[in-house]
Amino acid sequence: MSNMNTYLAKVLEVPVEKLSLCNVQYEIKKVPKGVFLLQQGEVCRNTYFVEKGLLRMFSIDKNGKEHIIQFAPENWLIGDRSSLYFNEKSNYFIETIEESEISVLPRDFFNKLLEEFPNSIEKNDLVLQKHVKSLQDRINSLLGETAEERYMKFTKRYPDLMARVPQWMIASYLGITPESLSRVRKELARKNFIVD
Repeated sequence: MSNMNTYLAKVLEVPVEKLSLCNVQYEIKKVPKGVFLLQQGEVCRNTYFVEKGLLRMFSIDKNGKEHIIQFAPENWLIGDRSSLYFNEKSNYFIETIEESEISVLPRDFFNKLLEEFPNSIEKNDLVLQKHVKSLQDRINSLLGETAEERYMKFTKRYPDLMARVPQWMIASYLGITPESLSRVRKELARKNFIVD
């Protein structure tokens, strides 16, 4: 069973015997590292579910600086919701950081799913509310927490990414410079050394 099917069965409670109805609504693609699935200025047409690999969503400001909004490792969904649902040009890029295998979900995938399986509406709503909560927590973190606090949250949210993502990308996600990230890591290592 694909990770997408597991997600549909466990999270949205689609009956296992009905998963074949969902499978015809999306395709699984292998995508090399460094491929852009969405470019700034395009309208987002799909949501992506990561079967294997790693994606990132980021913007580039007027000074050419990247700001990583989200990482999407295995079993995560990623897409520009504003562009997808309001048919607006995207402010973001979505790129594969590693060679990846992704389920490409068309714009109307979840609507069709919920029409077919109305019992999944409540579960889907819960997923959306958790996503909104996560975004609100991230905004609050960027506005009011120290770099060290943000770094600690990052390690909890993405526990396996430290070895998979370059340090400059982590710094971009945290809203700090790579030099600041290096200082944060040294300070945390020093504190752990003293505690031990």
